[in-house]
Amino acid sequence: MTDKMLKGIIDMHVHTDPDLRPRVYDDLSLADKALSIGARAIVIKSHLGSTAARAWICNRYLERTHGFSSDRPAPFTMYGGIVLNRQVGGLNPWAVDTCLKLGGKVVWLPTQSSRNHLRMMHQDEGASVDVIRDGRPLPELLDIFRLIKDHDAVLATAHISPEEAFIVTEAARAHGIRKIVITHPEWWLVGMSLDDQLRLVKDYGVILEHCFAQPMGGGIYKSNLPMNLEAIQACGYKNVMISTDSGQLENPPWEEGLSQYIAYLREHGIPDEELYHMTHTIQEDLLGLPPLPSSKIHDILSV
Repeated sequence: MTDKMLKGIIDMHVHTDPDLRPRVYDDLSLADKALSIGARAIVIKSHLGSTAARAWICNRYLERTHGFSSDRPAPFTMYGGIVLNRQVGGLNPWAVDTCLKLGGKVVWLPTQSSRNHLRMMHQDEGASVDVIRDGRPLPELLDIFRLIKDHDAVLATAHISPEEAFIVTEAARAHGIRKIVITHPEWWLVGMSLDDQLRLVKDYGVILEHCFAQPMGGGIYKSNLPMNLEAIQACGYKNVMISTDSGQLENPPWEEGLSQYIAYLREHGIPDEELYHMTHTIQEDLLGLPPLPSSKIHDILSV
Protein backbone atom coordinates (compact mmCIF):
# COMPACT_ATOMS: atom_id res chain seq x y z
CA MET A 1 0.00 0.00 0.00
CA THR A 2 1.28 3.46 -0.85
CA ASP A 3 2.31 5.46 2.22
CA LYS A 4 -0.26 8.19 2.83
CA MET A 5 2.60 10.67 3.34
CA LEU A 6 3.34 10.45 -0.39
CA LYS A 7 -0.05 12.04 -1.14
CA GLY A 8 0.57 15.68 -1.98
CA ILE A 9 4.30 15.29 -1.42
CA ILE A 10 6.77 17.67 -3.10
CA ASP A 11 10.38 16.83 -3.97
CA MET A 12 12.54 19.75 -5.06
CA HIS A 13 15.59 17.80 -6.24
CA VAL A 14 15.25 14.96 -8.78
CA HIS A 15 17.50 14.12 -11.76
CA THR A 16 15.99 12.72 -14.96
CA ASP A 17 16.82 11.94 -18.56
CA PRO A 18 17.73 13.45 -20.97
CA ASP A 19 21.15 13.65 -19.38
CA LEU A 20 24.73 12.69 -20.15
CA ARG A 21 24.46 10.16 -17.36
CA PRO A 22 21.73 7.47 -17.50
CA ARG A 23 18.85 8.15 -15.13
CA VAL A 24 16.12 5.91 -13.71
CA TYR A 25 13.27 7.98 -15.16
CA ASP A 26 13.00 10.37 -18.06
CA ASP A 27 10.96 13.55 -17.56
CA LEU A 28 7.69 12.10 -18.84
CA SER A 29 7.90 8.75 -17.04
CA LEU A 30 8.66 10.56 -13.78
CA ALA A 31 5.61 12.77 -14.33
CA ASP A 32 3.48 9.66 -14.86
CA LYS A 33 4.89 8.01 -11.73
CA ALA A 34 4.36 11.14 -9.61
CA LEU A 35 0.77 11.42 -10.80
CA SER A 36 0.12 7.74 -10.07
CA ILE A 37 1.21 7.98 -6.41
CA GLY A 38 -0.57 11.27 -5.77
CA ALA A 39 2.46 13.57 -5.51
CA ARG A 40 1.82 17.29 -5.86
CA ALA A 41 5.03 18.60 -7.46
CA ILE A 42 8.63 17.83 -8.37
CA VAL A 43 11.46 20.14 -9.37
CA ILE A 44 13.68 18.44 -11.94
CA LYS A 45 17.35 19.38 -11.89
CA SER A 46 20.11 19.03 -14.47
CA HIS A 47 23.81 19.84 -14.14
CA LEU A 48 23.63 20.73 -17.84
CA GLY A 49 21.55 23.88 -17.42
CA SER A 50 17.88 24.83 -17.38
CA THR A 51 14.95 22.42 -16.98
CA ALA A 52 12.16 25.03 -17.18
CA ALA A 53 11.18 24.17 -20.76
CA ARG A 54 11.33 20.45 -19.98
CA ALA A 55 8.95 20.96 -17.06
CA TRP A 56 6.55 22.87 -19.34
CA ILE A 57 6.50 19.95 -21.76
CA CYS A 58 5.79 17.51 -18.90
CA ASN A 59 2.77 19.53 -17.81
CA ARG A 60 1.38 19.76 -21.36
CA TYR A 61 1.99 16.02 -21.76
CA LEU A 62 -0.07 15.25 -18.64
CA GLU A 63 -2.87 17.52 -19.84
CA ARG A 64 -3.05 15.85 -23.25
CA THR A 65 -2.60 12.30 -21.96
CA HIS A 66 -5.04 12.49 -19.05
CA GLY A 67 -7.46 15.14 -20.28
CA PHE A 68 -6.60 17.79 -17.72
CA SER A 69 -7.59 21.39 -18.47
CA SER A 70 -8.35 24.71 -16.79
CA ASP A 71 -11.71 23.23 -15.77
CA ARG A 72 -10.08 20.02 -14.53
CA PRO A 73 -6.52 20.96 -13.53
CA ALA A 74 -3.87 18.32 -13.02
CA PRO A 75 -3.20 17.50 -9.36
CA PHE A 76 0.53 17.26 -10.13
CA THR A 77 2.88 19.92 -11.55
CA MET A 78 6.45 19.59 -12.76
CA TYR A 79 8.76 22.54 -12.17
CA GLY A 80 12.23 23.37 -13.42
CA GLY A 81 15.18 25.52 -12.53
CA ILE A 82 18.69 26.32 -13.67
CA VAL A 83 22.17 25.24 -12.58
CA LEU A 84 24.84 27.90 -13.18
CA ASN A 85 27.55 25.64 -14.57
CA ARG A 86 29.81 26.27 -17.54
CA GLN A 87 27.16 24.89 -19.88
CA VAL A 88 25.05 28.04 -19.44
CA GLY A 89 27.99 30.43 -19.22
CA GLY A 90 28.36 30.34 -15.45
CA LEU A 91 26.94 33.35 -13.64
CA ASN A 92 24.78 34.32 -16.61
CA PRO A 93 21.93 36.70 -15.70
CA TRP A 94 20.42 36.36 -19.19
CA ALA A 95 20.10 32.60 -18.79
CA VAL A 96 18.59 33.03 -15.32
CA ASP A 97 16.13 35.62 -16.59
CA THR A 98 14.97 33.31 -19.38
CA CYS A 99 14.58 30.33 -17.05
CA LEU A 100 12.53 32.28 -14.51
CA LYS A 101 10.32 33.81 -17.20
CA LEU A 102 9.61 30.28 -18.44
CA GLY A 103 8.40 29.34 -14.97
CA GLY A 104 11.63 28.12 -13.37
CA LYS A 105 11.52 28.11 -9.59
CA VAL A 106 15.07 27.36 -8.41
CA VAL A 107 18.43 28.91 -9.24
CA TRP A 108 21.24 26.62 -8.20
CA LEU A 109 24.74 28.04 -7.95
CA PRO A 110 27.45 25.99 -9.72
CA THR A 111 27.56 22.28 -9.05
CA GLN A 112 30.21 20.42 -11.06
CA SER A 113 31.72 23.75 -12.18
CA SER A 114 32.13 25.19 -8.69
CA ARG A 115 35.66 25.69 -7.45
CA ASN A 116 34.87 23.63 -4.38
CA HIS A 117 33.62 20.69 -6.47
CA LEU A 118 36.69 20.75 -8.72
CA ARG A 119 39.05 21.03 -5.76
CA MET A 120 37.43 18.19 -3.85
CA MET A 121 37.42 15.99 -6.97
CA HIS A 122 41.08 16.86 -7.70
CA GLN A 123 40.14 18.37 -11.07
CA ASP A 124 41.40 21.47 -12.90
CA GLU A 125 40.23 24.51 -10.95
CA GLY A 126 41.00 26.71 -13.93
CA ALA A 127 37.63 25.71 -15.36
CA SER A 128 35.69 26.83 -12.27
CA VAL A 129 32.71 29.15 -12.10
CA ASP A 130 33.51 31.35 -9.11
CA VAL A 131 30.80 33.01 -7.05
CA ILE A 132 33.03 35.15 -4.82
CA ARG A 133 36.29 37.02 -5.27
CA ASP A 134 38.37 38.52 -2.47
CA GLY A 135 35.67 37.53 -0.01
CA ARG A 136 32.82 39.25 -1.85
CA PRO A 137 30.14 38.08 -4.30
CA LEU A 138 30.92 38.76 -7.95
CA PRO A 139 28.90 41.57 -9.61
CA GLU A 140 27.18 39.05 -11.91
CA LEU A 141 25.91 37.18 -8.86
CA LEU A 142 24.37 40.37 -7.51
CA ASP A 143 22.53 40.81 -10.82
CA ILE A 144 21.23 37.27 -10.44
CA PHE A 145 20.12 38.03 -6.88
CA ARG A 146 17.94 40.85 -8.22
CA LEU A 147 16.29 38.49 -10.69
CA ILE A 148 15.66 35.88 -8.01
CA LYS A 149 14.09 38.49 -5.75
CA ASP A 150 11.92 39.92 -8.56
CA HIS A 151 10.54 36.44 -9.32
CA ASP A 152 10.36 35.32 -5.66
CA ALA A 153 12.41 32.29 -6.72
CA VAL A 154 14.64 30.02 -4.65
CA LEU A 155 18.41 30.44 -4.34
CA ALA A 156 20.12 27.08 -3.74
CA THR A 157 23.81 26.89 -2.82
CA ALA A 158 24.57 23.71 -4.84
CA HIS A 159 28.21 22.53 -4.53
CA ILE A 160 29.94 25.63 -3.19
CA SER A 161 31.99 25.39 0.01
CA PRO A 162 30.67 26.14 3.50
CA GLU A 163 32.79 29.30 3.61
CA GLU A 164 31.32 30.48 0.32
CA ALA A 165 27.82 29.56 1.51
CA PHE A 166 28.09 31.92 4.47
CA ILE A 167 29.23 34.82 2.27
CA VAL A 168 26.59 34.14 -0.39
CA THR A 169 23.80 33.71 2.16
CA GLU A 170 24.60 36.97 3.93
CA ALA A 171 24.73 38.86 0.62
CA ALA A 172 21.51 37.24 -0.62
CA ARG A 173 19.66 38.23 2.52
CA ALA A 174 21.01 41.78 2.19
CA HIS A 175 19.59 41.87 -1.37
CA GLY A 176 16.15 40.83 -0.18
CA ILE A 177 16.11 37.16 -1.16
CA ARG A 178 13.68 35.36 1.13
CA LYS A 179 14.02 31.77 -0.05
CA ILE A 180 17.51 30.31 0.50
CA VAL A 181 18.20 26.57 0.47
CA ILE A 182 21.50 25.06 1.59
CA THR A 183 21.90 22.13 -0.81
CA HIS A 184 22.75 18.71 0.70
CA PRO A 185 25.08 20.09 3.42
CA GLU A 186 25.68 16.52 4.59
CA TRP A 187 27.44 15.45 1.37
CA TRP A 188 31.18 14.95 1.94
CA LEU A 189 31.97 17.16 -1.06
CA VAL A 190 30.12 20.10 0.53
CA GLY A 191 31.31 19.04 3.96
CA MET A 192 29.27 21.41 6.11
CA SER A 193 29.50 20.71 9.82
CA LEU A 194 26.41 20.48 11.98
CA ASP A 195 27.63 23.57 13.85
CA ASP A 196 27.74 25.50 10.56
CA GLN A 197 24.24 24.33 9.71
CA LEU A 198 23.01 25.51 13.09
CA ARG A 199 24.68 28.91 12.59
CA LEU A 200 23.09 29.38 9.16
CA VAL A 201 19.67 28.51 10.54
CA LYS A 202 20.08 30.75 13.59
CA ASP A 203 21.60 33.74 11.79
CA TYR A 204 19.81 33.62 8.43
CA GLY A 205 16.77 31.36 8.73
CA VAL A 206 17.78 29.20 5.76
CA ILE A 207 16.26 25.87 4.77
CA LEU A 208 18.65 22.91 4.99
CA GLU A 209 18.00 20.41 2.20
CA HIS A 210 18.92 16.92 3.40
CA CYS A 211 18.94 14.27 0.69
CA PHE A 212 18.59 10.48 0.62
CA ALA A 213 22.11 9.30 -0.24
CA GLN A 214 25.50 10.54 -1.42
CA PRO A 215 28.08 9.24 -3.93
CA MET A 216 31.32 8.00 -2.42
CA GLY A 217 33.02 7.14 -5.73
CA GLY A 218 33.13 3.99 -7.81
CA GLY A 219 29.36 3.81 -8.10
CA ILE A 220 28.99 3.35 -4.33
CA TYR A 221 26.38 5.39 -2.46
CA LYS A 222 26.16 5.96 1.28
CA SER A 223 22.88 6.47 3.11
CA ASN A 224 22.53 9.96 4.57
CA LEU A 225 19.62 9.00 6.81
CA PRO A 226 21.49 8.82 10.17
CA MET A 227 23.11 12.24 9.51
CA ASN A 228 19.79 13.67 8.36
CA LEU A 229 18.07 12.50 11.54
CA GLU A 230 20.81 14.17 13.59
CA ALA A 231 20.34 17.43 11.67
CA ILE A 232 16.58 17.37 12.18
CA GLN A 233 17.01 16.83 15.89
CA ALA A 234 19.66 19.56 16.20
CA CYS A 235 18.31 22.21 13.81
CA GLY A 236 14.59 21.60 14.15
CA TYR A 237 12.17 20.13 11.64
CA LYS A 238 10.96 23.57 10.54
CA ASN A 239 14.40 24.23 9.04
CA VAL A 240 15.01 20.90 7.28
CA MET A 241 13.58 19.99 3.87
CA ILE A 242 13.43 16.36 2.78
CA SER A 243 14.56 15.81 -0.82
CA THR A 244 15.84 12.72 -2.58
CA ASP A 245 18.42 14.01 -5.11
CA SER A 246 17.43 10.78 -6.83
CA GLY A 247 17.74 9.51 -10.37
CA GLN A 248 20.96 7.50 -10.17
CA LEU A 249 20.80 3.90 -11.39
CA GLU A 250 22.67 2.84 -8.24
CA ASN A 251 19.87 4.11 -5.97
CA PRO A 252 16.22 3.11 -5.56
CA PRO A 253 13.66 4.72 -7.88
CA TRP A 254 12.48 8.13 -6.72
CA GLU A 255 9.27 7.02 -4.97
CA GLU A 256 10.99 4.09 -3.21
CA GLY A 257 13.73 6.37 -1.91
CA LEU A 258 11.11 8.72 -0.49
CA SER A 259 9.28 5.85 1.19
CA GLN A 260 12.50 4.53 2.74
CA TYR A 261 13.44 8.02 3.94
CA ILE A 262 10.05 8.57 5.61
CA ALA A 263 10.02 5.08 7.14
CA TYR A 264 13.49 5.58 8.65
CA LEU A 265 12.55 8.87 10.28
CA ARG A 266 9.30 7.40 11.62
CA GLU A 267 11.18 4.44 13.09
CA HIS A 268 13.48 6.88 14.87
CA GLY A 269 10.74 8.90 16.52
CA ILE A 270 9.92 11.72 14.09
CA PRO A 271 6.14 12.34 14.29
CA ASP A 272 4.04 12.42 11.12
CA GLU A 273 3.12 16.07 11.71
CA GLU A 274 6.82 16.97 11.52
CA LEU A 275 7.35 14.71 8.52
CA TYR A 276 4.47 16.47 6.78
CA HIS A 277 6.11 19.84 7.39
CA MET A 278 9.42 18.66 5.92
CA THR A 279 7.86 17.02 2.86
CA HIS A 280 4.92 19.34 2.10
CA THR A 281 4.76 22.64 4.00
CA ILE A 282 8.29 23.91 3.43
CA GLN A 283 8.11 23.09 -0.29
CA GLU A 284 4.71 24.75 -0.67
CA ASP A 285 6.18 27.98 0.64
CA LEU A 286 9.27 27.75 -1.57
CA LEU A 287 7.19 27.12 -4.71
CA GLY A 288 4.49 29.64 -3.83
CA LEU A 289 1.73 27.03 -3.59
CA PRO A 290 -1.28 27.25 -1.26
CA PRO A 291 -1.52 24.65 1.51
CA LEU A 292 -3.60 21.58 0.80
CA PRO A 293 -7.18 21.70 2.09
CA SER A 294 -7.40 20.81 5.78
CA SER A 295 -9.51 17.74 4.95
CA LYS A 296 -6.70 16.34 2.76
CA ILE A 297 -4.07 17.10 5.39
CA HIS A 298 -6.21 15.33 7.99
CA ASP A 299 -6.52 12.29 5.72
CA ILE A 300 -2.74 12.15 5.14
CA LEU A 301 -2.00 12.40 8.86
CA SER A 302 -4.75 10.02 10.01
CA VAL A 303 -3.67 6.55 11.04
